Amino acid sequence: MRALIHGDAYFAEVLRVVEATRAGDLVMFTDWRGDADERLAGPGTEVARVLAAAARRGVLVKGLIWRSHSDRLHFSAAANRRLADELRAAGGDVLLDMRVRPGGSHHQKLLVVRHPERPERDVAFVGGIDLSHGRNDGRAHRGDPQRPPMAEAYGPRPPWHDIQLEIRGPAVGDVEATFRERWNDPTPLTHNPVRYLRDKLGGLPTAADRMPPQLPDPPPAGVHTVQLLRTYPYRRRGYAFAPDGERSVARGYIKALRRARELIYIEDQYLWSAEVVRPFADALRANPRLHLIAVVPRFPDQPGRLTALAQCLGRTDALELLREAGGDRVAVYGLENEAGTPIYVHAKACVIDDTWATVGSDNFNLRSWTWDTELTCAVHDEGGFPLDLRLEAAREHLGRVGDDDGDLRDPQVAFMAFAKAAQELDDWHEGGCKGPRPAGRLRAYRPPTVDRWRSLPARILYRLVCDPDGRPAALRRAHAF
Repeated sequence: MRALIHGDAYFAEVLRVVEATRAGDLVMFTDWRGDADERLAGPGTEVARVLAAAARRGVLVKGLIWRSHSDRLHFSAAANRRLADELRAAGGDVLLDMRVRPGGSHHQKLLVVRHPERPERDVAFVGGIDLSHGRNDGRAHRGDPQRPPMAEAYGPRPPWHDIQLEIRGPAVGDVEATFRERWNDPTPLTHNPVRYLRDKLGGLPTAADRMPPQLPDPPPAGVHTVQLLRTYPYRRRGYAFAPDGERSVARGYIKALRRARELIYIEDQYLWSAEVVRPFADALRANPRLHLIAVVPRFPDQPGRLTALAQCLGRTDALELLREAGGDRVAVYGLENEAGTPIYVHAKACVIDDTWATVGSDNFNLRSWTWDTELTCAVHDEGGFPLDLRLEAAREHLGRVGDDDGDLRDPQVAFMAFAKAAQELDDWHEGGCKGPRPAGRLRAYRPPTVDRWRSLPARILYRLVCDPDGRPAALRRAHAF
């Protein structure tokens, strides 16, 4: 089990393991967005080129890419189709998958590589990183040269912070099973008759073909206790493997939060649904020693858009709820690189009491807990992986080098170290950036003013457009996810 912090670390591993495959091996991946020309490690390592080369040498390449809403709505339909088309032309088997609730998306980001004759090489990756533009950034946070569409606040080459988990051992089989369940879903890939006819006339697959039987799980490769948590929405026609939907992401967090005693550490792209934040607030009220640190984007990725304004309102509501419960035990930060450019936080990770950690595709908002499809890996390990994940993130955010983290093992000391570093950097900016720049990247998060979004019509629009509640009625009545 290993956390790959930053896209360049993940992309380097994808390149290495895919190039090492040979005829008869199996590569499976899912994407919310995929860009055929995204470079894994420089020219000649484009995503489509690397996967197509594997398919041509006899590797079975299977992909599920969200079909996506129209590009006119700032989504990725054209890019996703291009990646699927290029891989199919090389012999891969890639589907554009729209088996979601209306307005929802397939948000899972996974890659599995199986080797029938070399099971010790089997590996899976789960987290928040798509094979797409903008993700290939590193510790220096200079940004991916292949720029995604982003707000001007993030500059011409937006810095990007993200995490993917490398999984080995029997849990690889669980990740593969998640892929296979979606692949074998008998629901049509799209219910849109125009899209169906276009695919049919264009020779594109309208249903999945058979996959070879799943191999036995690979041999043990560590001592971690690993559990996959998922979100599948309730659909009228249902998923065969989750006819009432699945809420194990939400329920996993709620169960862990009830046991939190010292520190909750969060890195999240959103953190803007009051309903999702409420279990965190309950934990803070129940435990007066409990502290919470959250690292979030300083600005929406697309300001001026309806959803971005609603995000600001949602996060403001969520933070008010947390601070009412925890007061000065709650601290929320954004990040910037050495040049002062905000870093977009796309990571979806949580560490509770250094014993339970998650890395996955789900954000702390209702879409991820109820409406979209999500996949998260939870790891339980006393004093091992969860602590290492928190310390590695802290060293980077605080500007520490090497293994300078002995003091940060104490949750209360770490909480104060974050506050001190952010205050020093904020003071330096307010003082006109005079003198040496303080160490670290932390800035206190200050939500934008959204007073005009506090009216009742705006709140209704916010709920309808940005935070739909896809829970089955039976679960709503039980007041549980």
